[in-house]
Amino acid sequence: MKMDTGKGSALKKLRNITCPYTGIRMISGSEMNRIEARIKECGNIKEKLFVLARYARNMQPVEHRIFDRITYFLDSNPDKSLRDFFAVNYGPHLAKLKLEEFKVLDSVDTKSSLLSVRTQLDLRRETTNCRNQILSGNGEAFFKRKRFLESLGNINARNPYEQRVLSDIMNLALFLPTSGSSENAFMVKYSRRDEDEILRRLLIGSVATIEHVKPHSLGGDNSLSNFLMVSQSGNRYRENVPLSVYIDRNPSIPEYCQTYINEVIDCILSGKMKGNESYPQDIRKTLFEESEGRILLDLSRYGKSE
Repeated sequence: MKMDTGKGSALKKLRNITCPYTGIRMISGSEMNRIEARIKECGNIKEKLFVLARYARNMQPVEHRIFDRITYFLDSNPDKSLRDFFAVNYGPHLAKLKLEEFKVLDSVDTKSSLLSVRTQLDLRRETTNCRNQILSGNGEAFFKRKRFLESLGNINARNPYEQRVLSDIMNLALFLPTSGSSENAFMVKYSRRDEDEILRRLLIGSVATIEHVKPHSLGGDNSLSNFLMVSQSGNRYRENVPLSVYIDRNPSIPEYCQTYINEVIDCILSGKMKGNESYPQDIRKTLFEESEGRILLDLSRYGKSE
């Protein structure tokens, strides 16, 4: 069922706002559409990269590094294509991706020692299947991540203690690399995609979306006081984990949230959120609660703190 984020429209009208999860300046969906249209009008890859270069500062870290590498490769090899870039790099990155995946699976197996023997066997069966898929030589092994997470979610806990352990294990498994968190995963996933799709992917992660601070699946409501405007990448990488757990993965989130609210306050003071002037106080309370006290926004810029 599609979640209702319509009440977040007041946020989506704002521009040049920093993502509170990744610290990257976001772009709007309409701006992304214009960029894509300009890319389609270009005659060659050099012209397309020139269009994207203007927005390099808006790219997420993995995408920015890939963009820089593509640019350097094509500048150094003017007779080569984007496909050549991926062909040269595919093999080494596939090997490194497998090692990244094994490292996460190792942490999952280690944590499973806290489970009963029967539940351990259920879990080890899944991690073993995953390892076999990775080692099979199938270049699409990366795409098994979603299936593996689903299989973990289907393991039955035999008591409340095991439920907590399995929850911790799921949080570890979420570190399995994605194209947004790993250059290796990006290189493998997009090695066979067409040129425009790859270039679009370099920037689409920075498009602004509306995010439930308290996940909808955990009872979070569809109100502005529970909404942040975050990048697609930050939204996707959080998945459904509690905010306090997400901060463990990225300790800079409290700092990014402060930058975010400062920019939102500036917009309010310039008259861009009429009727929603209480948003800073409301989201301050929500972030404090959902982060278990680790995000305490300073609203002195607004002249109010309560």
